[in-house]
Amino acid sequence: MLEPRRLAARAAASRMAALIGEKVGRTVGFRTRLESAISSVTRIEVVTTGLFVRRLIGDPGLEGVSAVILDEIHERSLEADLALALCLDAQAMLRPELRLLAMSATLDGARLSAIMDAPIIESAGRIHPVEVRHAARDIQHLRDLPQTMARAIRAALAEAPGDILAFLPGMAEIRRTEAALDGIDAAVLPLHGDLPPAAQDQALRPTECRRVVLATAIAETSLTVPGVRIVIDGGFRRAPRFDPASGLTRLATERVSRAVADQRAGRAGRETPGIAIRLWTEAAQRGLRPYDRPEILDAELSGLVLDCAAWGTPPGKLAFLDAPPEGAIATAGALLTELGAMDNTGGITALGMRMNRLGAHPRLSAMMLATEDPALAARACDISALLEGRDPLGAGLDTPVDIMARLEAMEDPSAVPGVDRNAIHGIRQAAKQYRRRLGIGVAQAAAGDPAPLIAAAFPDRLAQRRSEPGSFRLSGGGSARLALTDPLAKASLLAVAALEMKTSPRICMAAPLDVAKLPAVLAARINETVETSLDPATGSILSRRRKRLGALVLEERSAPPDAAGAAAVLLEAVRKDPSRLPWTDGARNLQARLSLMHALEADIWPASDDRNLIASLEEWLGPHLYGRTRLADLTSLDLHAILLERLDWPLRKRLDQELPTHLPLPRGKAQVDYTEPVPIAAARAQHFYGLAVTPKLAGGRVPLRLALLSPAGRPIALTADIAGFWNGAWADVRRDMRGRYPKHNWPENPLLP
Repeated sequence: MLEPRRLAARAAASRMAALIGEKVGRTVGFRTRLESAISSVTRIEVVTTGLFVRRLIGDPGLEGVSAVILDEIHERSLEADLALALCLDAQAMLRPELRLLAMSATLDGARLSAIMDAPIIESAGRIHPVEVRHAARDIQHLRDLPQTMARAIRAALAEAPGDILAFLPGMAEIRRTEAALDGIDAAVLPLHGDLPPAAQDQALRPTECRRVVLATAIAETSLTVPGVRIVIDGGFRRAPRFDPASGLTRLATERVSRAVADQRAGRAGRETPGIAIRLWTEAAQRGLRPYDRPEILDAELSGLVLDCAAWGTPPGKLAFLDAPPEGAIATAGALLTELGAMDNTGGITALGMRMNRLGAHPRLSAMMLATEDPALAARACDISALLEGRDPLGAGLDTPVDIMARLEAMEDPSAVPGVDRNAIHGIRQAAKQYRRRLGIGVAQAAAGDPAPLIAAAFPDRLAQRRSEPGSFRLSGGGSARLALTDPLAKASLLAVAALEMKTSPRICMAAPLDVAKLPAVLAARINETVETSLDPATGSILSRRRKRLGALVLEERSAPPDAAGAAAVLLEAVRKDPSRLPWTDGARNLQARLSLMHALEADIWPASDDRNLIASLEEWLGPHLYGRTRLADLTSLDLHAILLERLDWPLRKRLDQELPTHLPLPRGKAQVDYTEPVPIAAARAQHFYGLAVTPKLAGGRVPLRLALLSPAGRPIALTADIAGFWNGAWADVRRDMRGRYPKHNWPENPLLP
C-alpha cells in the first residue's frame, strides 16, 4: 500500500493494526526511508511511494506481492504517477495477475478507469456529516493569513467543542500563527514533515486538554487526528513547481483545488459530526480548479528519466495519466548525460545504475559516488541530506552562504546560536541512511573539502566572480548574486549547492572552489581554445588562449595568432564590409568577363558576381590570407591574379579567346570594358578605319559597342553599328574633328585603303 508521505505511512499502518488488535510490524507493517516495522508475518506493508519505486526497479516482478494499492492517487505527485505507470508496465509485461487498486476520496475516476482498464468501485464509507462554512471575505494577501487564522481559531474555540486542525501552507506561517495564539486555553501543536517522528506522533495523540494542531498538507490525507471536530482551512499549500528561468524545482505557494479542500474538510468528520471553516468566500470556492495540477507537468524530471532508463522503458512509452513535457524530458536527459548517468544514446550507464540505487536526486547521487574516500563520501552524504532538508541556519539575506557553517552545525549544534535543531535531527537521520546505502557505516566521520563534491553534483552551477564583488557568472549560463557583506562575495570561484529564484538568482549555499581540485569528470571537460579577434582601433589581429568550462573562462593569456585563426578573422571582416577588398579596374573587368561567361555556360564557369564571391570567400580568398595579421595587409592583395587562379589553364586560354581584353582592329587594337551592360571596345578613331562590320564576342553570343576616341582620348562617338556610322554620322564627326585636329587623318570614306 503506497502512501505519499512518511507520516501517512506510519499512521495508516498504525490505524489498520489497531483495528485488528495487533501492534504495528506483525500482520500490518510499514517501511519509510528512515524507519521500518516489518516482520516475517507481515502481510500488508505500507510504504512511501518513492521507496516503492526503488523496490520495483530492483524487482520488476514484485516477487511475493499479489496486489499494489496506490492510496491518495488524486494528489498526482510525480512519484505516484511514475509508480502507476511502472506498475501498469509490469502488469502488461511480467505480472498479468498482479492486482492494482488506485484509491482516493476525490479521484478523477473516469481517466483512471480508462488508463488502468479497470472498473470504478464506490464506497460511501463511515464519514460523519461535516458543516462547511465560508468566510465573508477573502484574505487579500498571504502575509495576512497567520493573523486571520489565529482569529478564526480563537472564535472556533469559543463557539464549538473539540480539537481544531488548522491547515497552513508552511512552517513560516505555522510559527507566526503559533505566536499569534499565545495565551489561549489549549495546547498548540505543530505538525509538518520536518518534525522528528516523536513530535509528529505527539500531535496525533489525544490529550486531556483541548488541542490546536497547526498542520501543513501532511495532514490532508491518510490519517486521522483523534479528537478533531473542527477544521479551519487557510486555502493555500506549497507545491513543487519547475522554474524554467533557473532550471530548478522550487516550492511555490498556491491556492488549493476543490478536491484538496474536500479532503481537508473530511478530517472534521472522521469520528463525529464536525465543522469545516474555510477562510475564503463561496465565490472564491467556485473559482478553484477541480483537481491539483499534476506535478509531472511542472517538475524537474531528471529523477523520473533516470528511473525510466533503469526500468528499461523510455517515458514516452509508459502509460502516464499526463505525458511528461518533451522539453523537460530533453533537459533532464542532457543533465543526466552531463552527470555521466546516461550515454549519448539515452542508455543508462553503470554509474547511472549505481546512482539510481541510492534513491536520491541524480545530482546528489552523483555527488555521493564522486569519491572512493570514506571520509569524503560521508561528507557527501551530509551535504546531500542537508540539501534535501531545511536549511538549519534559516534562509535570510544575512545568513552566511558558506556550506561549511551548516556542516559544522550538524556536528555540534550547541556551538551555533539560533540553529534549527529539528532540521539538524532530520538531516542527521537522512545522512545516516545514505551512509548505509553507500556501505561506509553510519559512524563514519565526515571530512574533506565540500566544494569538489558540490561541483560533481552541480556542474552547471560553478560560479565565477565578475569584476563586481558579489556578482557571479554560472557555468551553465546566466548569473547569480550574493550579498556584498558575505565572506564569499570576493571568492574567485564557487561551487554552488543552492540557488533561490526571486527577481534574480541568489546564491544560498556554496563553497569556495580551487580549479586544481575539480572532479576528474569536470576537469576532462575543460576546453583549451585560441580565440582570435580584430582590434577595431589598430586593425591588428589579437589572439587569446583560453581554458573554458561551460560559460566560464578559467584561464586566459595572450598568444601569437595562428595562421588559420587570423585568416578567419580577416575573412569575417571582409564579409561584414566588402569594400575592404582592394578592387582595381583590371580586377573588376576580369570579374565582369567571368560573370558573362558564367551567364552563358553556368556549369563550366564559376559564379563571380559580388554576392557569390562573398558567399564563397573561404574558397577563393581564404588561402591568400594565411600569414597576414593586420587589416592593412588586405591592400596588397592582387585580386586580378587571385580571381584568375580559379580557372585552370584551358579555361584561361578560352576566356582570352571568347572575351579578349583587347579587340584587334585594322589599324591597331581597342581595349574592351566588360563592366558596362554591353561591353565597349574603345580606341582612337583612326584605329577603326577599314572596319566595315561591328565584331561580336564569344562566337556571336555577346554583342559589342565601339567607342571612337579623339586624339586626346575623349569619346567622339559610340555605336553598335560601325557600317551605319560610317555612312551617316561620320560626316558630321569628320567636319568637327578636322577643325580641331587638322594634323590628323580624317578621310571622307574610312573604308577606303
